[in-house]
Amino acid sequence: MSKLLLTKPLDTIMHESAETGEHTLKRSLGATALISLGIGAIIGTGIFVLTGPTAARYAGPGVVYSFIVAALGCVFAGLCYAEFAAMIPVAGSAYTYGYATLGEIFAWIIGWDLVLEYAFGAATVCSGWSGYVLSLGQDFGLRLPPELAGTPGSTFVLWNGHWEFLGRVAAKLAQAGVDPSTLPQRHGVFNLIAFVGIMVVTLILVVGIKESANFNSVIVAVKLIVLFIFIGIGGFMLMHHPELPRVNWHPFVPANTGAFGEFGWSGVLRGAGVIFFAYIGFDAVSTAAQEAKNPRRDMPIGILGSLVGCTILYILVALVLTGLVNYRYLNIPDSLAVGIDVTGVKWGSLLVKLGALGGLTSTMIVMLLGQSRVFFSMSKDGLLPKFFSSIHPKFRTPWISSITVGLVVAVFASTIPLDKLGEMTSIGTLLAFIIVCAGVWVLRKRSPELQRPFRAPLMPLTPILGILISLAMMLGLPLDTWLRLFIWLAAGLVIYFTYSRYHSRVQKGLQPQQPH
Repeated sequence: MSKLLLTKPLDTIMHESAETGEHTLKRSLGATALISLGIGAIIGTGIFVLTGPTAARYAGPGVVYSFIVAALGCVFAGLCYAEFAAMIPVAGSAYTYGYATLGEIFAWIIGWDLVLEYAFGAATVCSGWSGYVLSLGQDFGLRLPPELAGTPGSTFVLWNGHWEFLGRVAAKLAQAGVDPSTLPQRHGVFNLIAFVGIMVVTLILVVGIKESANFNSVIVAVKLIVLFIFIGIGGFMLMHHPELPRVNWHPFVPANTGAFGEFGWSGVLRGAGVIFFAYIGFDAVSTAAQEAKNPRRDMPIGILGSLVGCTILYILVALVLTGLVNYRYLNIPDSLAVGIDVTGVKWGSLLVKLGALGGLTSTMIVMLLGQSRVFFSMSKDGLLPKFFSSIHPKFRTPWISSITVGLVVAVFASTIPLDKLGEMTSIGTLLAFIIVCAGVWVLRKRSPELQRPFRAPLMPLTPILGILISLAMMLGLPLDTWLRLFIWLAAGLVIYFTYSRYHSRVQKGLQPQQPH
């Protein structure tokens, strides 16, 4: 048992972070690029993909409160991440922090959990991304067969001479008095657009971190402009048609149906657990610490700066969207496109769809970046096969790790329904936050003398609140999501006990320190 709790010495971790040469990651990211990476991950999925379905299924317009609850959990966890990222500026994020503080078995659990978080996260984003691609293509008369336009189980109906995704046209059918069951139907089999999208992003990441960050920064600027335009056009519409918010915002928190998590305040809590996925951008920023120019100063700026700014935008967009469209008709992956269509501003509709595509693309970049760097760190420690830490001699990126991750995520994105992807990502993220908060608390007690360029305030209240709020949101998620998490972790433990512990560099004699 004692070997399972061996920790990786901090001096070893810091030595690895200072390595240079063609076989190491290239330090090329400044504070602006890190904030951009955070915004690239945070503003994307929550606004463009999950806001509508969360309102439709759990919270109604009260999804605004869900965002606030999720943000509170993020603030406390974000402060803990900032302390770790400034003190231990290496790739691997929560996995590395857990290895340094809690022991190898906990490091493995959190590393395997991060694989879940980023894989399902990127797949969730790409599922929404494909919805916007299809919507934009339809505007120009380009369509795919239903079998190649959706995941298994997604329903398409023949309406006005075209196959349309049922979720996207449900509101229009209701207004026209058309019963969807009376229309011809076909079902999705494989989401081709999602598969291609992930593979293109993987290629971008293989080419280089600086090129990926520059590409991401351009997209982030575009999508911020687009979001302000959406808020402006939608807000103008609501001010001049007050009957819309009067109807659509009433009741702001719909009455509970009698089941936990289905509207009411329990629905707001469950909505917070699901939509929490949208906040994992600052988590992904910490995985790039080993590629930051001045991580001790810039990592806290990148983590906390992206978190605060994005929360404000989330709330504004959620208010406008649920004011424009009744929440019952928002259970679709491209809800903002439906929202802007209500305004009748054609150029605004085109712009929002293009912005959504750009926003989701940047989120996919950061998610896949995060997972490949976690694989890289676990491989360097011997917990995964050595080829995952292979660095491309020209591009200086973990290319085998990136390609492997890309292929797996592409399959997830093209075959698993959107709602299941989002819930799995949220529970993985929340578990990571709990372990990071616990790790900061443990290290403050165990090694108070360590230099900390950034210190989380109000210790130990900050990590305790981070743990409690994250746990509360986990408890708000459906039981089947918990079962999938346990199955995933059980599979990971099988790999650990049959492969990882026998190849662990720490257990082979790095003279790790014993926890006490």
